[in-house]
Amino acid sequence: MSQSTPDLTNEHLRKILIQARNAAGLTQAKLAERLRRPQSFVSKYERGERRLDIGEFIEVAGALGIDPVSVVADLVAPPPKTKLTSRR
Repeated sequence: MSQSTPDLTNEHLRKILIQARNAAGLTQAKLAERLRRPQSFVSKYERGERRLDIGEFIEVAGALGIDPVSVVADLVAPPPKTKLTSRR
């Protein structure tokens, strides 16, 4: 069974947030400390066990030092088109 678009979007968001956390040199525990949340909060959204609401997403983006608007723009951007070659 293929994944639905919301599932793929959430998976992409999780990958972006994990990559941003790693780029910032933060462990889940250190990020959770910045957010004043338990480490399990970060772990659960990174594993896809829970979804972030918009307020939580903005809070996480701020703690990671990333622009939430840019992240959303990346999520809604159409995938790059690939060239199709015709066979003759």
